[in-house]
Amino acid sequence: MNGRYARNVALAEIGEAGQHRINAGRVLIVGAGALGSVTGLYLAGAGVGHIGVADFDTVDVSNLQRQIAYTEADAGCRKAEVLCARMRALNSDVDVRPICKMVTRHNLNEIVSGYDVVADCSDNAATKHFLAGAVTALGKVCVTAGVSRFTAQVTTSVPGGASFGDIFGDASPAADGCGGILPCQSEGVLGPAAGVAAACQGAEVLKVLAGAGKTLAGRLLLIDTLDFSTVTLSMS
Repeated sequence: MNGRYARNVALAEIGEAGQHRINAGRVLIVGAGALGSVTGLYLAGAGVGHIGVADFDTVDVSNLQRQIAYTEADAGCRKAEVLCARMRALNSDVDVRPICKMVTRHNLNEIVSGYDVVADCSDNAATKHFLAGAVTALGKVCVTAGVSRFTAQVTTSVPGGASFGDIFGDASPAADGCGGILPCQSEGVLGPAAGVAAACQGAEVLKVLAGAGKTLAGRLLLIDTLDFSTVTLSMS
């Protein structure tokens, strides 16, 4: 086993068998913004073997407050391509693929077909509603993260189980926001709160791949960084 992953292997819940599963894992990251740019680095660092990054947007200086994989020099560049370059620089063993397009109902099957797990790092509620249900309908796991102002949100949808839509109800344009509930352009978002959500999402994806611990399937984790209160809601 590659010494690079020794700290993962040392975890009894992962071990060599779990690390092999991580190395063989295929994860699609949807959205390379505040959530995806951090989640992607953690997954690459952990040795997830094949990672796709789907995002149609370019880097803007207003992103840099929270999208810390990017620099001022990246302004105007495609996020998916820049993030994949950062991931390759972190771990050359990982196969990464930029997908510079929006994931929609029309191309979802084509894009998702080659992956086992989807990390939903999208920045609006409408996408999250359709993505979780559509991904699980294809027999795959969807780990959804979001951030609203100071609050990180993470949940996992599995085939046959509850999904994002079961928590928040029908999608509404008024609910579209920076990864969750409120629009970050007007309401704001704390950069490290996005980092908390992304770190939890990365941990959840690795647990799913390795078969370690208890996932957030059927549960919603809320972490309020303003007072560091934590709530886990059951969807059952």
